[in-house]
Amino acid sequence: MRLAIKRRASSGQRPGPGRERTRAMEKARPQWGNPLQFVFACISYAVGLGNVWRFPYLCQMYGGGSFLVPYIIMLIVEGMPLLYLELAVGQRMRQGSIGAWRTISPYLSGVGVASVVVSFFLSMYYNVINAWGFWYLFHSFQDPLPWSVCPLNGNRTGYDEECEKATSTQYFWYRKTLNISPSIQENGGVQWEPALCLTLAWLMVYLCILRGTESTGKVVYITASMPYCVLIIYLIRGLTLHGATNGLMYMFTPKMEQLANPKAWINAATQIFFSLGLGFGSLIAFASYNDPSTNCQKHAIIVSIINSSTSIFASIVTFSIYGFKATFNYENCLNKVILLLTNSFDLEDGFLTASNLEEVKDYLASTYPSKYNDVFPQIRNCSLESELNTAVQGTGLAFIVYTEAIKNMEVSQLWSVLYFFMLLMLGMGSMLGNTAAILTPLTDSKVISSYLPKEAISGLVCLINCAIGMVFTMESGNYWFDIFNDYAATLSLLLIVLVETIAVCYIYGLKRFENDLQTMAGRSLNWYWKAMWAFVSPLLIIGLFIFYLSDYIITGTLQYQAWDATQGQLVTKDYPPYALAVIGLLVASSTMCIPLVALGTFIRNHLKKGGSAPVA
Repeated sequence: MRLAIKRRASSGQRPGPGRERTRAMEKARPQWGNPLQFVFACISYAVGLGNVWRFPYLCQMYGGGSFLVPYIIMLIVEGMPLLYLELAVGQRMRQGSIGAWRTISPYLSGVGVASVVVSFFLSMYYNVINAWGFWYLFHSFQDPLPWSVCPLNGNRTGYDEECEKATSTQYFWYRKTLNISPSIQENGGVQWEPALCLTLAWLMVYLCILRGTESTGKVVYITASMPYCVLIIYLIRGLTLHGATNGLMYMFTPKMEQLANPKAWINAATQIFFSLGLGFGSLIAFASYNDPSTNCQKHAIIVSIINSSTSIFASIVTFSIYGFKATFNYENCLNKVILLLTNSFDLEDGFLTASNLEEVKDYLASTYPSKYNDVFPQIRNCSLESELNTAVQGTGLAFIVYTEAIKNMEVSQLWSVLYFFMLLMLGMGSMLGNTAAILTPLTDSKVISSYLPKEAISGLVCLINCAIGMVFTMESGNYWFDIFNDYAATLSLLLIVLVETIAVCYIYGLKRFENDLQTMAGRSLNWYWKAMWAFVSPLLIIGLFIFYLSDYIITGTLQYQAWDATQGQLVTKDYPPYALAVIGLLVASSTMCIPLVALGTFIRNHLKKGGSAPVA
């Protein structure tokens, strides 16, 4: 099927057999039950864990409210245009990523293959987060919560030494959940409890995608809407927590000097890019099930705005809880100092308070210098600002910081169940998009679909991913998870989307593509979209690509954070050579698909021409 405008057959002419087959194919392709299902699917896919645990971290790092300035600008110049581009290509082509780019040019099939490879890598490790979500959800029904207190040691004479040096939430995460090894070199075996949770997570994914759009279209209503219900409940609860205002003031107080920090702009662009799920092929796959006349421009704007609004909304919830946690830790620190000084200097109970603590400390230091010097090493420096400045993202925010806040809430089991249920809904929604990016090109393939039904293809994809994903349930699994999370998609996706924009604007032709969109939606493309696609977005992607490439080069030897049980904290270590080789393969295996498939197509076409040449 070509991407050119369809012309009506002139009167007296019957459409050729090729045209009839194409129309029959379009009619036979499954479609969403209604446009709302498509919008919900896109929202469920785009609004994921990054909105909850990545965006609040960036706000914290890059100026609080001032970070919204580069974020909104990047949404306008990068997020919306690229999202619309992928939706338009998918809707017009009515094929998965491989077929869509092959239709534009046979030499571009590698772009679709690269998207499938990256989505496969993502699915391998991403569902492990859902497995951890199930693990925490199951433990949330215990009273007290298992991460709220340290366990006793073997002699039952005190608390576990590792837990005492760390915190109870860190101990439950690193020791009880991951049972993490001291380094990536010490693999350990597959742990049966995380392995069972991972199997359950993949079983859930399989049931959701079993019947294609028919089942996915119903599931996305739940995966897209339920997180908002939980966030609203958490917002109401968060705003009533002691110290919540401290967190919100910290978030909304702008640090305008950060606008001059290039990293703030780079991270804003990166967050928009990856949050929308560009380059994976999922959006192309979802749009391919649209009715050809659907207004995908409107949907692109709606999904972009909802995705970014959710990030800001989730940050308000996060910082209200973060303020409660910081205030709780700060006041707990003050109480320990007050108790220490009261007991050491035989002060009257209630005399020493948070308001007069500094004044009394100065008095004791000047009046009893020798005694104060003995006690001084035990006096902690309590600071609310330093507590709020502690920046954590990713799994550390989700499974350590949040759980520490939850354990101090009243009816903590309820809040824990709600929180991890929300994480599961976010994770499952993203997994539906990831698997669609893999399955749509496979089911579109006549070779594969002629031998296997859709249910069998879905089952095999889930089974293979689950089997490989068992690597992440080993004692060293979290280190491999970090490798995949950091390197499997970053550079690859930037290259994929860059080639996509160049292909549409300069290989296929922007004017030709504009005519196709006008045929589909009945409206012309305005200057904004054309300017973004042709110039601004490609230049921005090239800038991001250069930044990440130079960052890797400047960094030198790549390092990772390993858990040291003897110290109860993370330590920095260098990756061994074989881990660096895996990182190189992760990046190369997807990016090299684009030139290799193009080269293979060129050679095949050249051989065909040579084979069909007339004999002299």
